[in-house]
Amino acid sequence: MTDHFAHRAADWDQPSKIKMTDKFVEELLLNLDLKSDWKALEIGAGTGLVGLKLLPLLKTVVFEDTSPAMLEVLKSKLKGDELVELVQGEIFEYQKQDIDLVFSCMAFHHIPDLDKALSHLASVTKKNAYVVIGDLIEEDGSFHRFEPIPHKGFNLKALSGKFKTAGFEVKNAYIYDTLERERIEGKISAYEQFILIAQKI
Repeated sequence: MTDHFAHRAADWDQPSKIKMTDKFVEELLLNLDLKSDWKALEIGAGTGLVGLKLLPLLKTVVFEDTSPAMLEVLKSKLKGDELVELVQGEIFEYQKQDIDLVFSCMAFHHIPDLDKALSHLASVTKKNAYVVIGDLIEEDGSFHRFEPIPHKGFNLKALSGKFKTAGFEVKNAYIYDTLERERIEGKISAYEQFILIAQKI
């Protein structure tokens, strides 16, 4: 599999990315009281900007990402005494049925088959486990400069329906932030971000 992030991993942790992920972490913690005995799975962990912030509040985190280069940067941040697991590949690589919390920030729009992915998450999570997703509201494709990606953001009602079909109850879903980016030369576009919190029934 081609590592599409290989040339970007070393410089990924830009101030704008850190600010964005900090905001997601803040919003997640407003919605959930994390437990110190929870095992979490992060989808699209990248360089660990979200997961490493949440790790001190949890028992352990499984960091999943398709990019070996991103995971190498994440590894370089670890001291060596953390309870973590790194999974290189799609989320289907993780097969244990022991997850209390799944979280993902700005990675869901890269997952081609959402129905299959959500069904898999239902299989690896415990009863009453939580899934927290942060991503983009539907946009015109300019966020990725019109490069082909599986999803140009999401319709919250439609996405909530997919979670319900997969066996989750959506507890909350709302817009919490707006990103401003110059994706088209000379034009500043606003991209709304949502957070969705679901619980396995």
